[in-house]
Amino acid sequence: MATSAPQTLLKNDHNLLDWLQLARSENVGPLTFHHLLKRYGTPAHALEALPDLAAHGGLKRPLKITSRSEVEKELAAIHAFGAELLTLENPLYPPLLRHIDSAPPLLTVKGRLDLLHQPLFAIVGARNASAMGKKMAHKLATELGRQGWTIASGLARGIDTAAHQGSLQKGTIAILAGGIDHIYPQENEELYAKIAEEGVLVAESPFGTQPQATLFPKRNRIISGLSQCVLVVEAALKSGSLITAKYALDQGREVFAIPGHPLDPRANGCNQLIKNGAILVETIQDIEQEISPTSPLQLQGNDNVYEASLPSASLDTVRHLLNENLSFVPINVDEVIRECQLQASDVWVVLLEMEIAGRLERHPGGKVSLTEEWKSE
Repeated sequence: MATSAPQTLLKNDHNLLDWLQLARSENVGPLTFHHLLKRYGTPAHALEALPDLAAHGGLKRPLKITSRSEVEKELAAIHAFGAELLTLENPLYPPLLRHIDSAPPLLTVKGRLDLLHQPLFAIVGARNASAMGKKMAHKLATELGRQGWTIASGLARGIDTAAHQGSLQKGTIAILAGGIDHIYPQENEELYAKIAEEGVLVAESPFGTQPQATLFPKRNRIISGLSQCVLVVEAALKSGSLITAKYALDQGREVFAIPGHPLDPRANGCNQLIKNGAILVETIQDIEQEISPTSPLQLQGNDNVYEASLPSASLDTVRHLLNENLSFVPINVDEVIRECQLQASDVWVVLLEMEIAGRLERHPGGKVSLTEEWKSE
């Protein structure tokens, strides 16, 4: 029978409703949440600051702050479903995921939560996978499980399904794009139920959220972020699996890929990864000689610390300079700081205001730009 984490640990989240209310409020994504928490210390204090931040950032209407009753309703639905909500501060939160820049402030989880702290190995690949590709994913997942790895994947048809099936006995984690209560694809209903009992289901999206195209790339950063390494079995050149591999590289994870026939489009992505430095895998021994479940991983922090020796300017001056220097073309925040000759802490305050107001968009690599909807200003 599957074991779950001690219930005492699940109750260690302080002010859980504050966390949920802040995370569900308008324009508060993961990066914004982290910046708010760094500046204000607690979600409760950040919630109090949101209206003023939005106003200073240029929002002409009241910011939509999710009500207490709405988050109470969501939390009750999560518990009624047999799931739990983990904040970033909960000791049960996946340890490697905590250290990526865009770590989800909250995760909804169901199943064997102890698996979240096991050595994790992600296996991803094509939905329209070949029979041989699925066989290889299943075989490697089984062998990695015997070595002590827990396998993470996205519950998609094809390679993901084969990886989950091959690792179910030893431990598997399914990261979902929608809410934890939505099975996608529906054909994996039986597998979903088995993972909820014998493995663990993980979702960032609010309870009740239907899977949408925009949610899958966000899901992919979690697959790589909670894992020590990622194996791509089959992938086209433009595919979600390559997005997962890119996230893995950005997060400092090891990337493995299985080569394929150059005339098979499903092999083109893997072959390109290998050309660019991914480790070629033909047998389990190719993985064994590179990494083991006990191999240490150098964690990346999500605390961006910027030093500045310049005197602090008035925030009105900072707002003027940022409005003048930012455009709809992404630019690195460090470059903005140097160009404007401003103290970094002042810049981050105003960027936060603009973000809460919906005027600022964040991009990979620490870049920012003005949002499209403000072009007419």
